[in-house]
Amino acid sequence: MTEIIRDETGTQRTLGYVLEIGHADGGARCHLDVGEEHANRHGVLHGGIATAILDNAMGATSSLSVDPRGREPFMTITMSTQFLAPALTGKRVTARGRITGGGRSLLFVEGELVDEDDRLIATATGVFKRARRGQDGVA
Repeated sequence: MTEIIRDETGTQRTLGYVLEIGHADGGARCHLDVGEEHANRHGVLHGGIATAILDNAMGATSSLSVDPRGREPFMTITMSTQFLAPALTGKRVTARGRITGGGRSLLFVEGELVDEDDRLIATATGVFKRARRGQDGVA
């Protein structure tokens, strides 16, 4: 059964996306209804915001690999985003994460961002490190 997480972090509250966990594939999803407040000067979704929701979906997917509630912290070590198409205001975009490899402390994760018409907007790859609570500034 999927669970929607709203307003958990300052970033979520500021950007307005929601996190969805509990999918059979073990991956997390982030949904954002793209509004004018998310647009760049060209009137489409700002690349930094697209990257932020990809990062969240990929990090949450990492966390879900060791905790079904997704509460185990993972930090982004490196991330690369490729932009393929503009995301238009008025559309919903969804970022999805998928683990492609790794071990106990480092995971390799792919992400994709699609719009509500299933048009591929961006892809990403990243390395995520499991953070121990009390270390590396993790509460």
